[in-house]
Amino acid sequence: MTRFTLLLCAAAVGAVMTQAIAREDDVEPPKAELLSVLRIWDGAPHSAFTGLIRHQDAWFCVFREGAGHVSPDGALRILSSPDGETWESFALLTSDTADLRDAQICVTPSGELMLSGAAALHDKSNATHQSLAWFSSDGRTWSDPVPIGDPDFWLWRVTWHKGKAYAVGYATGESRMIRLYTSRDGRQFETLVENLFDEGYPNETSLVFLEDDRVVCLLRRDGTPNTGLVGLSAPPYTEWEWKDLGVRIGGPHAVQLPDGRFVAGVRLYDGQVRTGLCLLDPDTASLTEMLALPSGGDTSYPGLVWHEGVLWMSYYSSHEEKSSIYLARIAITP
Repeated sequence: MTRFTLLLCAAAVGAVMTQAIAREDDVEPPKAELLSVLRIWDGAPHSAFTGLIRHQDAWFCVFREGAGHVSPDGALRILSSPDGETWESFALLTSDTADLRDAQICVTPSGELMLSGAAALHDKSNATHQSLAWFSSDGRTWSDPVPIGDPDFWLWRVTWHKGKAYAVGYATGESRMIRLYTSRDGRQFETLVENLFDEGYPNETSLVFLEDDRVVCLLRRDGTPNTGLVGLSAPPYTEWEWKDLGVRIGGPHAVQLPDGRFVAGVRLYDGQVRTGLCLLDPDTASLTEMLALPSGGDTSYPGLVWHEGVLWMSYYSSHEEKSSIYLARIAITP
């Protein structure tokens, strides 16, 4: 299992982006040290695609489980832990009509837990995919699923900023493009940017909002070219600048640390496939791996939380017998 962190420091975007993302020049790159790694779930033939948050003094880890990486029985499991060591299954969300995929979890401004994912529909006569959201006050009892976004647009991850939800959805049909959505309640999403990007089959994303309201987007591509991108935009988020990383990535997720640095986890494809922890400089579009965590084969899709001076990272990997869920703790020094 490998972990990948990235340091995002962006320069100006057009005339409205003259201030670079906060960083310190002329300093040694930070170092990453693996403090611990724990396999927290292996109860299904295949467990993958994680999300992680800390809410009301408890950890919540969500993921898909099923018979295989792609299988009609996909369900979304919710685990909780008071300390990150002892985990309990709180709920399992299933569907008779779809393979439920790629669970993500966040907290709404009202304090509700919000779980989102995509239903890969068994009956594809009208659509192949529909993004869904569920809501809960305690993580054990969840609402009925609420359709969000347009059919055949996969809303990858919901991110809240100043009372609004934002999500990038990627087209699952013949049209290879991403679309930016926004919502005030997490239930009704409207289109903010119809076509956000459409070169090289863009798909999975991670949004990070900054104190000055700008937003950074880490974007995966799987077409031609298939290298990842970093995007930057200012309110109202209708104009974007994109920079090519020159490296193929998968399952991207990024967060900002208290000192202004950004960390992210991705799957790396150069040589041995792994989940990696790396530094990214958006000014030069350079990516430097910091740490390779125990991983291999079918692996990636991390959840990231900075808690009490340590980076906590959930992810999945198949390097030990079968695809299972892991939780790592990483120290990042200046």
